[in-house]
Amino acid sequence: MLHFNETIHLCFSYIEHMNKDFHFSYELLSSWKDLSVEDQELVDKAHEAIESAYAPYSNFKVGASVRLDNDTIITGSNQENAAYPSGLCAERVALFYIGSNFPKQSIQTICIVAKGDLIPDDKLLSPCGACRQVMLESENRQNNKIRVIIVNRDHRTMIVSSVIDLLPFGFGSKH
Repeated sequence: MLHFNETIHLCFSYIEHMNKDFHFSYELLSSWKDLSVEDQELVDKAHEAIESAYAPYSNFKVGASVRLDNDTIITGSNQENAAYPSGLCAERVALFYIGSNFPKQSIQTICIVAKGDLIPDDKLLSPCGACRQVMLESENRQNNKIRVIIVNRDHRTMIVSSVIDLLPFGFGSKH
């Protein structure tokens, strides 16, 4: 009769060891002014959305704009709350609004901008993990890639062709 530890050892002795690498491609522009006119409009709308952000605790304001397949643009801004984590990030504000009000529309592109001192000018801005998960769920839900544009305070702009590149092992991932 085998002991518990011996059984575990026997089970794991048949698992092969594999090393795998994960790579993704993105485009990095020196300025968002190098984007198409359509994408520049998203950047402008995201910057406008920052003005409605409520961030008295972090002083880090984020704006998001989303272009739907019918060319409608939806915006969101972060909304903090003293009872952390009751607040919401800009990306989730916009995406949940779309899910509630435009459930049949596909999301083409989301643009994210921010201002504040949490991230130095020379560092790339990036969505938090919760926002990445919600963005991935939106991508999976519509069964179509969502392009992501992230604009830094120094105007450098990163373009990612799919949310899965930002969260390759997300919950419910189809990849």
